[in-house]
Amino acid sequence: MLLFRWAILLLLLVAGVSFAFYAGTGQAKYKRFGWIVLKWTLLAAFGFFAVLIAERAL
Repeated sequence: MLLFRWAILLLLLVAGVSFAFYAGTGQAKYKRFGWIVLKWTLLAAFGFFAVLIAERAL
């Protein structure tokens, strides 16, 4: 569980750095990459926490 939380944190950091590169350079590829990483990271995080909530409910 700790490993998964660190992975989520690292991926959010990657998305943030990508957006910072976009702000600094203006190249759309950084923004596109940041949105893709952010989208899949949030989906994985919601799935992970849904499993934790379901586990506690049973």
